[in-house]
Amino acid sequence: MTKRRAKPQPVQMAPTLKHERLYPLLDEDVIQQKVRELARKISGDYAGRSPLLVGILKGAWVFMADLVRQISIPVNCDFLGVSSYGKSTESSGVVKIVADLKKPIEGRDVLLIEDIVDSGLTLNFLIENMRLRRARDVRVCALLDKPARHQVEVKLDYLGFTVPDRFLVGYGIDYAERYRNLPYIGYLEFDEKDKKRS
Repeated sequence: MTKRRAKPQPVQMAPTLKHERLYPLLDEDVIQQKVRELARKISGDYAGRSPLLVGILKGAWVFMADLVRQISIPVNCDFLGVSSYGKSTESSGVVKIVADLKKPIEGRDVLLIEDIVDSGLTLNFLIENMRLRRARDVRVCALLDKPARHQVEVKLDYLGFTVPDRFLVGYGIDYAERYRNLPYIGYLEFDEKDKKRS
């Protein structure tokens, strides 16, 4: 007889609104172990080169900060501010660059650092955008991938975790600018009345 898994209990570490419940998914130790693994792989693959790591704001900044400190080769860092969610729980599908790179990337090896791949539309847009700017090589490192939500397929060269179709928060990922400061990744569940307001 197969034992049924108990549903995780909501966590109280972060204050939630009345109609939100926060459940744990990936704890801090598991995330940090994966970050070290990804950094070792990146360091090996880019040995002898100095790639430009481009963090996709705002969600990827915590992940990128930890990743960079574990990479053992010279790197440069820059950021792209991108918006496709606003205060909704679903991507609008319309990608807007709200803060651009500081320097040209022509001839550079670019590694895009993304927090989560959802529809794939944002990442697909950014890869093409980097190629139009004549980057020599464009690769992607994503902490999380949510395949159930893909609308376009995007090649992920480095991937931390494949995750279920939940609304994830924590470790830089937000809902309406809250929860970014959590050291772990959890998921939110909403009452129907709260969903209608989103």
